[in-house]
Amino acid sequence: MLNIQLASKYATAIFEIAKDENNLDGYDKDLSRVRADVFDIPEAVKFFQNPLVPQQAKKDLLKRAFDKEISATVMNFLMLLVDKKRIGVFKEIHDIFTSLKNKEQGILIADVTTAFTLSKKQQDALIKKLTTLTGRKIKVRTHKDASILGGLILKIGDKRIDGSAAGRLRALQNSLSVNSIGI
Repeated sequence: MLNIQLASKYATAIFEIAKDENNLDGYDKDLSRVRADVFDIPEAVKFFQNPLVPQQAKKDLLKRAFDKEISATVMNFLMLLVDKKRIGVFKEIHDIFTSLKNKEQGILIADVTTAFTLSKKQQDALIKKLTTLTGRKIKVRTHKDASILGGLILKIGDKRIDGSAAGRLRALQNSLSVNSIGI
């Protein structure tokens, strides 16, 4: 819980800077790049979370990896996280920043789970339909789970719609179980 509170504090700070500079997308791009190139790699995460690794070594690695690749402000933010020993919660900071950015820009995230990978055409059609239904911009995050057999499971905010074959089979099974008790 403490890590989430700390991450929220730092995410809000970098969000406010990005908002003041009218550059939410630029900051998001830089932070996403740092995450993909470093913090989505388990060995790198261990390096940055290791208290025995000197702070300067962590800073040097970040500078070598991203010098002139990301904005000076984002680089300074990373240096601050290292100095304050908060670099270990970078993923959480990025997640919260992205949520704040999406809220500011009126974007809803739709988590879509399917048994098979959706084509670009299918994703575009789904985005168009969800945009029409919600009246808001939609970004889709796709997940693959062969156990749902077919169809899809859609989650937007706190709403969940299970249109999967496995979900329909469970519903049918429950319906049959309830009906057989009354016989």
